[in-house]
Amino acid sequence: MFKGHCFPKVIILQVVYFKLRFSLSYRDIEELLSIRGVKVDLATNQRWVFKFTSFVEQQFRKRKKSVGKRWRMNETYIKVKGQWRYLYRAVDKQGNTVDFLLTKRRQRISAQRFLIKAIESNVKPGLINIDKSEFYTAAIKLYNCRNYSNIKIRQCKYLNNIVEQDHRLIKCRIMLGLGFKEFESTKRTISGMEVVGMIRKNQLLDSKNSTYKSFISLAS
Repeated sequence: MFKGHCFPKVIILQVVYFKLRFSLSYRDIEELLSIRGVKVDLATNQRWVFKFTSFVEQQFRKRKKSVGKRWRMNETYIKVKGQWRYLYRAVDKQGNTVDFLLTKRRQRISAQRFLIKAIESNVKPGLINIDKSEFYTAAIKLYNCRNYSNIKIRQCKYLNNIVEQDHRLIKCRIMLGLGFKEFESTKRTISGMEVVGMIRKNQLLDSKNSTYKSFISLAS
């Protein structure tokens, strides 16, 4: 995966980690590397994050710990090139991230896509706590009907505080940066931020002593 690059793998991974872990612009990262005697332009940094984040996410999902069967599900909005996009997220009762999905629209089919993705990547939940959104209700009922399952629906606003806290962390990171210009780039960057967040929550099997070492282990 890292063959063919003139820079050592550790430099590439440092750039990717800096972007996903901290509220840094690509120009900030370029300056940090320059201080350390490494000359990499911001366009190259951008390409590395775009290219290798999806690889790191794939490796993380292979080593992700199991989550509980009682979920809290919600979405928030993120502006990409002046347009609102929607980040869906589910966490379990303990606050572990179940899954996430960035979509262009907030509608029933988006909620349905996210529900299917979350179940296929984890386990079928016994109960999902949602807000009063009709999209979630319709998506869960349709899934139950098509798969002969009995996922229970609960609507309790304060129980979703735990997932809203994760939303605030991501939105705070974005607000401190320079914003996003392209949907696919946004999708990959946010997925990387989510992976680092899950590592920090100790959701990686055989995790190392630090978040950075655990992150690096995904590429080894």
